[in-house]
Amino acid sequence: MQADTPGDIPAPTPSPERRAARRPSARPRRPARAGSGPSLLAPGAAHDPYRLYRVLREEYPLCFDAPLGAWLVSRYDDVATALTDPRFAGYPHDGAPRGGPAPIGLCHGSARCLPRGRYAAAAGQVPGHLAERVERTAYVLARRIAGRPRADLVEEFCRWLPAGTGTGARTGTADAAPCARHTALRETALASFLANLLDDPDLMAVMRIEPALAGRAWTESLRRDPPVQIVLRRTVAEVTLSGGTLPARAPVACLIGSAGRDPERFAAPDVFDPFRRDQDRGTPGPAGCPAVLLGRLEAELGLHALLDAMPGLRWADGFRPAATGLLTRGPRSLLVRP
Repeated sequence: MQADTPGDIPAPTPSPERRAARRPSARPRRPARAGSGPSLLAPGAAHDPYRLYRVLREEYPLCFDAPLGAWLVSRYDDVATALTDPRFAGYPHDGAPRGGPAPIGLCHGSARCLPRGRYAAAAGQVPGHLAERVERTAYVLARRIAGRPRADLVEEFCRWLPAGTGTGARTGTADAAPCARHTALRETALASFLANLLDDPDLMAVMRIEPALAGRAWTESLRRDPPVQIVLRRTVAEVTLSGGTLPARAPVACLIGSAGRDPERFAAPDVFDPFRRDQDRGTPGPAGCPAVLLGRLEAELGLHALLDAMPGLRWADGFRPAATGLLTRGPRSLLVRP
Protein backbone atom coordinates (compact mmCIF):
# COMPACT_ATOMS: atom_id res chain seq x y z
CA MET A 1 0.00 0.00 0.00
CA GLN A 2 1.27 3.43 -0.85
CA ALA A 3 1.55 6.26 1.63
CA ASP A 4 2.43 9.95 1.51
CA THR A 5 5.96 10.76 2.60
CA PRO A 6 6.17 13.62 5.09
CA GLY A 7 8.86 16.14 4.37
CA ASP A 8 9.43 17.19 7.95
CA ILE A 9 10.61 13.84 9.31
CA PRO A 10 14.33 13.50 8.53
CA ALA A 11 15.40 10.29 6.86
CA PRO A 12 18.60 8.84 8.31
CA THR A 13 21.78 9.08 6.27
CA PRO A 14 23.91 6.54 8.09
CA SER A 15 27.68 6.54 7.98
CA PRO A 16 29.61 3.33 7.22
CA GLU A 17 30.02 2.85 10.96
CA ARG A 18 26.25 3.25 11.47
CA ARG A 19 25.51 0.77 8.69
CA ALA A 20 27.84 -1.74 10.34
CA ALA A 21 26.02 -1.19 13.60
CA ARG A 22 22.79 -2.46 12.04
CA ARG A 23 24.09 -6.02 12.08
CA PRO A 24 22.63 -8.06 14.96
CA SER A 25 26.05 -8.68 16.52
CA ALA A 26 27.08 -5.04 16.36
CA ARG A 27 24.06 -3.13 17.67
CA PRO A 28 25.33 -0.62 20.23
CA ARG A 29 23.66 -0.03 23.56
CA ARG A 30 22.84 3.64 23.17
CA PRO A 31 21.88 5.58 26.28
CA ALA A 32 18.24 6.65 26.44
CA ARG A 33 18.00 10.35 25.67
CA ALA A 34 14.86 12.08 26.92
CA GLY A 35 13.20 14.17 24.25
CA SER A 36 16.08 13.69 21.80
CA GLY A 37 14.22 11.82 19.07
CA PRO A 38 11.39 12.66 16.68
CA SER A 39 7.87 12.56 18.12
CA LEU A 40 5.03 10.32 17.00
CA LEU A 41 2.90 13.45 17.16
CA ALA A 42 5.09 15.42 14.73
CA PRO A 43 3.25 16.90 11.74
CA GLY A 44 3.15 14.34 8.96
CA ALA A 45 4.07 11.35 11.10
CA ALA A 46 0.71 9.66 10.49
CA HIS A 47 1.16 9.84 6.71
CA ASP A 48 4.08 7.42 6.73
CA PRO A 49 4.92 6.17 10.24
CA TYR A 50 7.21 3.46 8.85
CA ARG A 51 9.79 6.01 7.81
CA LEU A 52 9.66 7.48 11.31
CA TYR A 53 9.97 3.99 12.79
CA ARG A 54 13.14 3.41 10.79
CA VAL A 55 14.67 6.61 12.18
CA LEU A 56 13.76 5.55 15.72
CA ARG A 57 15.15 1.99 15.36
CA GLU A 58 18.44 3.19 13.90
CA GLU A 59 19.06 6.45 15.72
CA TYR A 60 16.85 6.53 18.83
CA PRO A 61 16.06 2.93 19.89
CA LEU A 62 14.91 4.20 23.28
CA CYS A 63 13.88 7.81 23.84
CA PHE A 64 11.27 9.82 25.66
CA ASP A 65 8.59 11.37 23.44
CA ALA A 66 7.72 14.51 25.40
CA PRO A 67 4.59 15.49 23.39
CA LEU A 68 3.26 11.95 23.77
CA GLY A 69 4.38 11.60 27.38
CA ALA A 70 5.83 8.11 26.97
CA TRP A 71 9.06 6.29 26.22
CA LEU A 72 9.27 4.89 22.68
CA VAL A 73 10.41 1.30 22.14
CA SER A 74 10.89 0.46 18.46
CA ARG A 75 13.13 -2.61 17.98
CA TYR A 76 11.60 -6.07 17.67
CA ASP A 77 13.44 -7.62 20.62
CA ASP A 78 12.68 -4.66 22.87
CA VAL A 79 9.01 -4.58 21.91
CA ALA A 80 8.74 -8.33 22.52
CA THR A 81 10.23 -7.83 25.97
CA ALA A 82 7.82 -5.01 26.79
CA LEU A 83 4.86 -7.15 25.76
CA THR A 84 5.83 -10.28 27.67
CA ASP A 85 8.20 -9.45 30.52
CA PRO A 86 6.57 -9.34 33.99
CA ARG A 87 8.43 -6.10 34.67
CA PHE A 88 5.88 -4.45 32.40
CA ALA A 89 2.17 -4.16 33.17
CA GLY A 90 -0.93 -3.00 31.34
CA TYR A 91 -1.28 0.72 31.02
CA PRO A 92 -4.26 2.08 33.03
CA HIS A 93 -7.51 1.85 31.07
CA ASP A 94 -5.99 0.07 28.06
CA GLY A 95 -7.73 -3.19 28.91
CA ALA A 96 -4.60 -5.17 29.75
CA PRO A 97 -4.62 -6.80 33.18
CA ARG A 98 -1.53 -6.65 35.36
CA GLY A 99 0.61 -9.64 34.54
CA GLY A 100 -1.75 -10.69 31.74
CA PRO A 101 -1.26 -10.64 27.97
CA ALA A 102 -0.61 -7.28 26.36
CA PRO A 103 -3.18 -6.17 23.79
CA ILE A 104 -1.62 -6.73 20.39
CA GLY A 105 -2.94 -7.23 16.89
CA LEU A 106 -6.61 -8.19 17.15
CA CYS A 107 -6.59 -8.97 20.88
CA HIS A 108 -7.59 -6.39 23.49
CA GLY A 109 -5.64 -8.16 26.24
CA SER A 110 -8.55 -9.54 28.24
CA ALA A 111 -7.60 -12.00 30.98
CA ARG A 112 -10.20 -14.30 29.45
CA CYS A 113 -7.92 -14.75 26.45
CA LEU A 114 -5.63 -16.88 28.59
CA PRO A 115 -6.23 -20.58 27.80
CA ARG A 116 -7.43 -21.73 31.21
CA GLY A 117 -10.44 -23.48 32.66
CA ARG A 118 -13.30 -24.28 30.33
CA TYR A 119 -11.92 -22.00 27.61
CA ALA A 120 -8.70 -23.96 27.26
CA ALA A 121 -10.41 -26.78 25.36
CA ALA A 122 -11.82 -24.34 22.82
CA ALA A 123 -8.50 -22.56 22.22
CA GLY A 124 -7.37 -22.68 18.63
CA GLN A 125 -10.76 -23.21 17.02
CA VAL A 126 -13.99 -21.38 16.21
CA PRO A 127 -17.32 -23.09 16.99
CA GLY A 128 -18.74 -24.82 13.93
CA HIS A 129 -21.96 -22.84 13.82
CA LEU A 130 -20.03 -19.57 13.92
CA ALA A 131 -17.68 -20.71 11.14
CA GLU A 132 -20.73 -21.52 9.01
CA ARG A 133 -22.14 -18.06 9.68
CA VAL A 134 -18.87 -16.42 8.63
CA GLU A 135 -18.74 -18.43 5.42
CA ARG A 136 -22.38 -17.75 4.55
CA THR A 137 -22.01 -14.02 5.19
CA ALA A 138 -18.84 -13.85 3.08
CA TYR A 139 -20.49 -15.51 0.09
CA VAL A 140 -23.62 -13.36 0.31
CA LEU A 141 -21.53 -10.19 0.34
CA ALA A 142 -19.26 -11.38 -2.47
CA ARG A 143 -22.21 -12.28 -4.71
CA ARG A 144 -23.78 -8.87 -4.18
CA ILE A 145 -20.59 -7.19 -5.36
CA ALA A 146 -19.85 -9.52 -8.27
CA GLY A 147 -22.32 -7.99 -10.72
CA ARG A 148 -21.12 -4.41 -10.34
CA PRO A 149 -18.66 -2.62 -12.62
CA ARG A 150 -16.95 -1.01 -9.60
CA ALA A 151 -17.07 -1.56 -5.84
CA ASP A 152 -15.38 -0.46 -2.62
CA LEU A 153 -14.40 -3.56 -0.67
CA VAL A 154 -14.00 -1.61 2.58
CA GLU A 155 -17.54 -0.24 2.53
CA GLU A 156 -19.22 -3.26 0.94
CA PHE A 157 -17.24 -6.22 2.29
CA CYS A 158 -14.67 -5.57 5.05
CA ARG A 159 -17.09 -3.55 7.16
CA TRP A 160 -19.96 -6.02 6.91
CA LEU A 161 -18.22 -9.37 7.18
CA PRO A 162 -17.13 -8.98 10.86
CA ALA A 163 -20.44 -7.32 11.77
CA GLY A 164 -22.47 -9.92 9.91
CA THR A 165 -21.09 -12.90 11.82
CA GLY A 166 -23.54 -12.14 14.63
CA THR A 167 -20.94 -12.48 17.37
CA GLY A 168 -22.73 -12.17 20.66
CA ALA A 169 -24.22 -14.03 23.55
CA ARG A 170 -25.83 -16.60 21.27
CA THR A 171 -22.44 -17.80 20.02
CA GLY A 172 -20.78 -18.04 23.41
CA THR A 173 -17.80 -16.17 21.97
CA ALA A 174 -18.66 -12.91 23.69
CA ASP A 175 -18.61 -14.68 27.02
CA ALA A 176 -15.14 -16.04 26.30
CA ALA A 177 -13.66 -12.61 25.42
CA PRO A 178 -15.49 -9.29 25.10
CA CYS A 179 -13.03 -8.16 22.41
CA ALA A 180 -14.73 -10.50 19.97
CA ARG A 181 -17.70 -8.12 19.96
CA HIS A 182 -15.54 -5.22 18.73
CA THR A 183 -15.22 -5.51 14.96
CA ALA A 184 -13.33 -2.33 13.97
CA LEU A 185 -9.86 -3.87 14.25
CA ARG A 186 -10.87 -6.97 12.30
CA GLU A 187 -12.34 -4.73 9.62
CA THR A 188 -9.11 -2.75 9.35
CA ALA A 189 -6.93 -5.87 9.33
CA LEU A 190 -9.10 -7.46 6.63
CA ALA A 191 -8.81 -4.35 4.46
CA SER A 192 -5.00 -4.37 4.71
CA PHE A 193 -4.94 -8.10 3.97
CA LEU A 194 -6.96 -7.70 0.77
CA ALA A 195 -4.94 -4.65 -0.28
CA ASN A 196 -1.67 -6.54 0.04
CA LEU A 197 -3.00 -9.40 -2.08
CA LEU A 198 -4.56 -7.18 -4.74
CA ASP A 199 -1.23 -5.41 -5.11
CA ASP A 200 0.23 -8.66 -6.48
CA PRO A 201 -1.86 -10.26 -9.26
CA ASP A 202 0.50 -13.23 -9.43
CA LEU A 203 -0.01 -13.91 -5.74
CA MET A 204 -3.76 -13.66 -6.19
CA ALA A 205 -3.49 -16.31 -8.90
CA VAL A 206 -1.58 -18.55 -6.50
CA MET A 207 -4.29 -18.08 -3.87
CA ARG A 208 -6.89 -19.36 -6.33
CA ILE A 209 -4.88 -22.54 -6.85
CA GLU A 210 -3.70 -23.02 -3.25
CA PRO A 211 -6.36 -21.53 -0.95
CA ALA A 212 -4.59 -22.95 2.10
CA LEU A 213 -1.93 -20.26 1.66
CA ALA A 214 -4.43 -17.64 2.80
CA GLY A 215 -3.45 -18.31 6.42
CA ARG A 216 0.20 -17.50 5.76
CA ALA A 217 -0.80 -14.39 3.83
CA TRP A 218 -2.96 -13.28 6.76
CA THR A 219 -0.10 -13.68 9.24
CA GLU A 220 2.26 -11.81 6.91
CA SER A 221 -0.21 -8.95 6.48
CA LEU A 222 -0.52 -8.56 10.26
CA ARG A 223 3.27 -8.34 10.47
CA ARG A 224 3.75 -5.85 7.66
CA ASP A 225 0.61 -3.75 8.19
CA PRO A 226 -0.75 -4.38 11.70
CA PRO A 227 -4.10 -2.74 12.49
CA VAL A 228 -2.78 -1.80 15.95
CA GLN A 229 0.40 0.24 15.57
CA ILE A 230 1.04 1.24 19.18
CA VAL A 231 0.45 -0.60 22.46
CA LEU A 232 0.89 1.21 25.80
CA ARG A 233 2.60 -0.47 28.74
CA ARG A 234 4.09 0.67 32.04
CA THR A 235 7.23 -0.54 33.80
CA VAL A 236 6.90 -1.83 37.34
CA ALA A 237 10.70 -1.96 37.77
CA GLU A 238 13.78 -0.64 36.04
CA VAL A 239 14.35 -2.48 32.74
CA THR A 240 17.45 -2.50 30.53
CA LEU A 241 16.80 -2.88 26.80
CA SER A 242 19.07 -2.77 23.74
CA GLY A 243 18.75 1.00 23.50
CA GLY A 244 19.20 1.88 27.18
CA THR A 245 17.47 1.62 30.54
CA LEU A 246 13.86 2.41 31.31
CA PRO A 247 13.07 3.78 34.76
CA ALA A 248 10.48 2.17 37.00
CA ARG A 249 6.84 3.27 36.75
CA ALA A 250 7.42 4.72 33.29
CA PRO A 251 4.79 4.81 30.50
CA VAL A 252 6.05 2.96 27.42
CA ALA A 253 4.73 3.07 23.86
CA CYS A 254 5.49 -0.25 22.14
CA LEU A 255 5.70 0.44 18.41
CA ILE A 256 4.17 -2.73 16.96
CA GLY A 257 4.41 -1.39 13.42
CA SER A 258 8.12 -0.74 13.86
CA ALA A 259 8.87 -4.14 15.41
CA GLY A 260 7.22 -5.93 12.48
CA ARG A 261 9.58 -4.20 10.04
CA ASP A 262 12.80 -4.56 12.00
CA PRO A 263 15.47 -5.81 9.55
CA GLU A 264 17.29 -7.43 12.47
CA ARG A 265 14.35 -9.83 12.80
CA PHE A 266 12.81 -10.06 9.32
CA ALA A 267 14.55 -10.31 5.96
CA ALA A 268 13.38 -7.63 3.50
CA PRO A 269 10.85 -6.43 6.11
CA ASP A 270 9.03 -3.97 3.86
CA VAL A 271 8.18 -6.71 1.35
CA PHE A 272 4.88 -8.57 1.61
CA ASP A 273 5.96 -12.20 1.34
CA PRO A 274 3.66 -14.96 2.65
CA PHE A 275 6.36 -17.51 1.84
CA ARG A 276 9.01 -15.99 4.11
CA ARG A 277 10.79 -18.46 6.34
CA ASP A 278 11.08 -16.06 9.29
CA GLN A 279 7.35 -15.64 9.80
CA ASP A 280 6.17 -14.77 13.33
CA ARG A 281 2.87 -16.43 14.20
CA GLY A 282 2.55 -14.56 17.50
CA THR A 283 1.73 -11.27 15.78
CA PRO A 284 -2.09 -11.24 16.14
CA GLY A 285 -2.19 -11.97 19.87
CA PRO A 286 -2.87 -14.96 22.15
CA ALA A 287 -3.58 -18.07 20.09
CA GLY A 288 -6.79 -18.84 21.96
CA CYS A 289 -8.30 -15.34 21.81
CA PRO A 290 -11.69 -15.51 20.01
CA ALA A 291 -11.02 -12.18 18.28
CA VAL A 292 -7.78 -13.58 16.86
CA LEU A 293 -9.48 -16.78 15.73
CA LEU A 294 -12.39 -14.90 14.16
CA GLY A 295 -10.09 -12.49 12.33
CA ARG A 296 -8.13 -15.30 10.71
CA LEU A 297 -11.30 -17.19 9.78
CA GLU A 298 -12.92 -14.09 8.27
CA ALA A 299 -9.78 -13.41 6.20
CA GLU A 300 -9.51 -16.96 4.87
CA LEU A 301 -13.20 -17.51 4.12
CA GLY A 302 -13.64 -13.95 2.91
CA LEU A 303 -10.85 -14.30 0.38
CA HIS A 304 -12.21 -17.64 -0.83
CA ALA A 305 -15.66 -16.12 -1.31
CA LEU A 306 -14.32 -13.13 -3.23
CA LEU A 307 -12.19 -15.25 -5.57
CA ASP A 308 -15.04 -17.69 -6.14
CA ALA A 309 -17.51 -14.94 -7.04
CA MET A 310 -14.99 -12.73 -8.89
CA PRO A 311 -12.10 -14.72 -10.44
CA GLY A 312 -10.87 -11.59 -12.23
CA LEU A 313 -10.95 -9.31 -9.19
CA ARG A 314 -8.47 -6.43 -9.56
CA TRP A 315 -7.94 -2.79 -8.72
CA ALA A 316 -10.16 -0.22 -10.37
CA ASP A 317 -8.33 1.67 -13.11
CA GLY A 318 -6.03 4.29 -11.66
CA PHE A 319 -6.69 3.37 -8.02
CA ARG A 320 -3.97 2.69 -5.46
CA PRO A 321 -4.78 2.08 -1.77
CA ALA A 322 -3.33 4.36 0.88
CA ALA A 323 -3.30 3.50 4.57
CA THR A 324 -4.07 6.17 7.16
CA GLY A 325 -3.92 6.43 10.94
CA LEU A 326 -1.30 6.37 13.68
CA LEU A 327 -2.65 4.35 16.64
CA THR A 328 -4.63 2.09 14.31
CA ARG A 329 -3.86 2.01 10.61
CA GLY A 330 -5.31 0.66 7.38
CA PRO A 331 -6.80 1.66 4.03
CA ARG A 332 -10.11 3.49 4.14
CA SER A 333 -11.19 2.42 0.65
CA LEU A 334 -10.42 -0.43 -1.76
CA LEU A 335 -11.86 0.37 -5.19
CA VAL A 336 -11.95 -2.71 -7.40
CA ARG A 337 -13.33 -3.99 -10.70
CA PRO A 338 -15.16 -7.22 -9.88
